[in-house]
Amino acid sequence: MLYNENIIALATPAGMGAIAVLRISGPDAITLVNHQFESIHKKNLLDQKSHTIHLGYIKDGDKVLDQVLVSLFKGPNSYTGENVVEISCHGSVYIQQQIIQLFLGKGCRMATEGEFTLRAFLNGKMDLSQAEAVADLIASDSQASHDIAIQQMRGGFSNQIQELREELLNFASLIELELDFSEEDVEFADRSQFIDLLNRITAVLKQLIDSFALGNVLKQGIPVAIVGEPNVGKSTLLNALLNEERAIVSDIPGTTRDTVEDQIAIGGVSFRFIDTAGIRETEDHVEKIGIQRAFEKIEKAQVVLYLFDAQKDKSQEIAVLKEKFPHKRILLLANKAESLSDETKKKLTATYQPLLLLSAKTGAGIEALKEELLAMTVKGELGAGNQIVTNSRHYDSLIKAMEEVTKVKEGMDAELPSDLIAIDIRQVLFHLGEITGQVTNDELLGNIFSNFCIGK
Repeated sequence: MLYNENIIALATPAGMGAIAVLRISGPDAITLVNHQFESIHKKNLLDQKSHTIHLGYIKDGDKVLDQVLVSLFKGPNSYTGENVVEISCHGSVYIQQQIIQLFLGKGCRMATEGEFTLRAFLNGKMDLSQAEAVADLIASDSQASHDIAIQQMRGGFSNQIQELREELLNFASLIELELDFSEEDVEFADRSQFIDLLNRITAVLKQLIDSFALGNVLKQGIPVAIVGEPNVGKSTLLNALLNEERAIVSDIPGTTRDTVEDQIAIGGVSFRFIDTAGIRETEDHVEKIGIQRAFEKIEKAQVVLYLFDAQKDKSQEIAVLKEKFPHKRILLLANKAESLSDETKKKLTATYQPLLLLSAKTGAGIEALKEELLAMTVKGELGAGNQIVTNSRHYDSLIKAMEEVTKVKEGMDAELPSDLIAIDIRQVLFHLGEITGQVTNDELLGNIFSNFCIGK
């Protein structure tokens, strides 16, 4: 594929709307539009300044297709680094297609998925991790995922990676230079400074790798399983959290036979709640399948909400649950607590930990539950300015880079020859370069940008 061609695409969602925006990028973008544009003030677009907007008509010969606004962005001061023109027309699907077909016949071709952002990367307007953050920003559906994407699009951890990579590259050059003077037994690279750099790289990589567990669930929505025996109010609790009648509520045990899921934002963070089938001994084949799926959801959940009737002793069941899932974050919820005496509430709080008293039916305690969910999962992490990794490709490269850094440190401890250490250093540089885009290939770029929408 040639990246010096002129490309066009619809930049706004497909379909009818008040307006639509068509984006053209390429060396001849302004010239092509100028030939089909009649300014109401008789302006020649080629003579106009960058970042200006002009009112006029798009014409196919003598036929007027629409009255439009034309925005000019001259390269390299544009999103793609090339000449870019955005045509804001009326949102008729017919008008959109007429204008696109006009320019396809005048020297443009249709842009592929993410090709505008790909050109921005190829022209040095952003590194690869920043380009990927553009897609994450478009897909963000909560404040947390939006904030992380914005942070990464502005440089985020890629700046850290780039700085450390440059320092490592300098040391690698000195070590490579030593190989040219191997017979003279000289050292150009200060080994103590090099070890200090390796330790700093290790610390940064570890923090980024550890952040992926949080970043991944923030991107997808933190999964929270609501479990308990039949008829304790699990579906009522889900409905109270969502503030809508999402799950069927019935006095008949075993009503929920499959998982019911829905997603809401709490404090800017997306939580994915899963109402599961009531856990009990049963001979009903379909209900058994539902209970098995409940256990599967518990395995995958970040947090487990165990709901039980506040007026019944569930010490044994809770002990079994904690033994079965020893590493899960389990929050105990005593439901139907609205009729309990203060003394009974104190006894419950002393018996079960961690525990919240609530009433799924009246909504009492729901806000406290939301606060506790935030505290158990992300509180402090997002506001602390920590860099958070959400991209599995970045995570994979960070893991491989960490493995190679470990090999370099082991080689230093074992006093291996410089040529062997240099091989492992090159691998560290390679994997760090994969993240920011210093190391790429057509297949990698194709995989990344195929996930973008056309027009971006």
